Amino acid sequence: MGSPGVAYVDAPVSGGVAGARARTLAVMYAGSDEACARVEPVLAALSDRRHRVGDRPGLAQALKLANNFLAATTLAATSEAIAFGRSVGLDMATMVEVLDGASGRSAATNDKFPNHVLTGRYAAGFTNTLMAKDVQLYLRAVEEEDRPSPIGAATGALWERFAAKEPGADFTRVFPYVEGA
Repeated sequence: MGSPGVAYVDAPVSGGVAGARARTLAVMYAGSDEACARVEPVLAALSDRRHRVGDRPGLAQALKLANNFLAATTLAATSEAIAFGRSVGLDMATMVEVLDGASGRSAATNDKFPNHVLTGRYAAGFTNTLMAKDVQLYLRAVEEEDRPSPIGAATGALWERFAAKEPGADFTRVFPYVEGA
């Protein structure tokens, strides 16, 4: 793989601009023992939350795609559930508080809704266009492994429609998009 004397490590991150500033990025990395040891000082400068996930490059990217797929799915599903609750008269803040303390807990209920949707800020720092791209990359990777992805297909279609309707919008704006659908 590659030129003699060149080693590869893949090291995608999760946590956005805020995570970079706070040194709380989740850094996933994969590569040979020697290559990972050589890049560890660089990765340590990025974050204290580093996770070696495998011995060959590409595994960290696979985990990053799985992570973003889950983020896309839980945010969209939470948006649908909250929109339903509001349609029957439930208060959004109450719903988020209860869901975050119950089995519906996720990054959507713990961070995205309290900090971006309830406040009306919609400024998490990641666009719907990028989320749609990441979900499509996930779906291609799943297809290459000949795995089924019925939830992925539905999630991908939703994010594609949202990105087409409001290109470049913060991905937390999926709530008003879903509520208005």
